[in-house]
This record gives sequence, structure tokens and C-alpha cells, in this order.
Amino acid sequence: MIQDTFALIYTGDSNPLLRELTLSRSVAAVPFGGRYRCIDFMLSNLVNSGVDNIGMIMQKNYHSLMDHIGSGKEWDLNRKHDGLFILPPFMTKDNAGVFRGDIEAIHSVLTYVRRSSQKYVLFTGSHTIFNTTFDDMFKQHVDTGADITIMYNNDPVFSAEDQNRDLRLIMREDGRVMEMEWNPYRPRTNARSCDVMIMDKKLLEYLIEEAYARGDSDLTRDILQRLCGTLKFYGWRYDGYVARLDSINTYYKHSMEMLNVTYARDLYNHEHPIFTKVKDELPAKYGPKANVTNSMLADGCIIEGSVSDSILFRGVTIAEDAKITNSILLQGVSVGAGAVLDHVILDKDVTIRPGRSLIGYDNFPIVLKKGQTV
Repeated sequence: MIQDTFALIYTGDSNPLLRELTLSRSVAAVPFGGRYRCIDFMLSNLVNSGVDNIGMIMQKNYHSLMDHIGSGKEWDLNRKHDGLFILPPFMTKDNAGVFRGDIEAIHSVLTYVRRSSQKYVLFTGSHTIFNTTFDDMFKQHVDTGADITIMYNNDPVFSAEDQNRDLRLIMREDGRVMEMEWNPYRPRTNARSCDVMIMDKKLLEYLIEEAYARGDSDLTRDILQRLCGTLKFYGWRYDGYVARLDSINTYYKHSMEMLNVTYARDLYNHEHPIFTKVKDELPAKYGPKANVTNSMLADGCIIEGSVSDSILFRGVTIAEDAKITNSILLQGVSVGAGAVLDHVILDKDVTIRPGRSLIGYDNFPIVLKKGQTV
């Protein structure tokens, strides 16, 4: 029955707390886990669930994302019927090309929504990472007769950084959502939305048209919270690993958790494979003095120095006597001889010259933007 569902992914999220990582790319295109982008996980979840009609709403800084997604071939979405649809912004008399929020974004693609032949729609953002299929969620949605079913997980952790996208669900024992808290100062519940919801396509059209006519902009505040007591909202609990890329600190924390076997096996579950853009590169090469411990290295790396407790993306080069610890080095980074890096995040094509030292901290990693030289 999940085949009677199409998906809308809103990739227009912008988060200044991700700093240098989103200067030239959307959150959906942020690299994660050695060789993936954030969008890979949601696309793979949908494909593994049997959803083969997927629309991606884009807004700004989407060139990197489009280059990564291409035609959708890696996810088997380059097909004649349905498949992957890129929905970039365009200017009309009603739309200036920049969305004020997800209500405006969805309203701009209602033609695609109405043209889709499926009955149900799964709407999601792009900053939350997990590995699951939506069959059980869809079954619960139908069995309960819910108007909207929202995916959530148990998240007792709270910090001030979460207050820009923290939706908490207050539910009865049967899972019926009675109240919602949006960016609460002190949450009354650990049930936190995973930014995924299922509803009837006709209901989405009606809610968006009505909210757009009122001048509303935010789906959560202006629709979900307002109608929580009127429509039947249910929560569907997900008990697996969830990573929310809300800030540099959460990005660093969740990335480093991939060095923990328990978390890595959950997110990279072989029963639900994660697909990504294929790049035919040689395996990592280790020199005679290389020393690598508890690290994740992608293909194309050349290691002559020491690497520990770190994540290296494709094509990273580490020269002799360089020492890398507790760090994340994105694609094409080059580290010179004798350099020392600890608690740093280096974006693509950053160059560290010989003998340089960069030392950050657990709660304040040093971040260098794309193409920078130190």
C-alpha cells in the first residue's frame, strides 16, 4: 500500500548555525559519514519503502545538490513514469523566487502535487538522518484513520541550539497527538518530531491553499499547531538512530558517533542500503609510515602520516609526520608534512601547509570553509 504514496522533500532549509558548511550548499547537500550527503539517507529510505515518485523542492544554494543527485540513477529514479522531479524556485507575479517558508514552497509546486496519481503524500525536510522504511508508519496511518501521522523518536537531550527546529508531541497512550510544542524552552515530553509526516494528498492541497490565502508561511506553526485539536494527528515512534544536523556542534557529534560500531551498524543497515553518487576511485593507499586507528576512510585517500578517531572523505591526502585526531576532513583536503590537526572540520579542497597546527575542542571544533588555505 505504500506504493500509493509519493514524497515531497523540502531542501530549502537554511541554518546559520551550520556556519561554513552551508555557505555554498543547502543542508541537504552537506557531506556526512565519509562518502554520503544528507539527502542520500532520505532518498534511500523512500526507495527502500517502494516510493518511486519523489519531488525535491529547492530554493537556494542548490547547485551542489543537483550535481550530486543528477538524474537519480543511483536511486533507480531515472525512469519514464514517475521517478525523481527537481522542483526549483521560479518567479511569477505571486512568487519572487524566494520562499518565506515551507507553506509557500509547497504552494509553488501544487501543480506537481495535483498531477501525481498517488493518493497519499509523505512530506519531509532534509536535515534529519536515519535509516528505516515507512511501511509500518503507513500501515498505522491507515489503521488509525489519522488525518496526519508524524514520525518521532525519544530524544531527552535538549540544548539552546535545538530551539530553531524542535517540535515536541504531547500524546495520549494510544498515540493520538493532543498538543504540540514548537521550540520549547523546557520541553514537557521527549517525543521529538523527525520532520516526516504522511497525509492524504487532497488534505495537503486544502491546508496549503487555505494557509497561503491567510498569508501564513510556516507549516508547523501555522497549520499543525493550529489544527492539532481539530484534526486527528497521530505519532509513529521510531526507535533507531537519529541524527539532526542543527548546528556545527551536532554535526560534529553525530559524525564522530559513526566511529561507534553500534551507531554505525544501525545507520548503515545492510537490510536497507544507503545509495549515493558513484565515483570510481582507487582504494585508500597507506604509506610505509602510515598509522591509522579507529577511523573511517573513504576511497581515493593517500595516507603517509598518523590518523586516529577521525573521518576522511574521498581523495584526502595526509603527508608524512602529519597527525590528525578527532577531526572530519571532507573531499579533496590536503594536509602537509608535520601538520597537527585536532578537533577540526575542514570543508572540501582545504589545504593545510606543512608544519601548521589547528587545535579545537569537543564543544567548539575549528571549521575552515571550502577551498581555504592555512
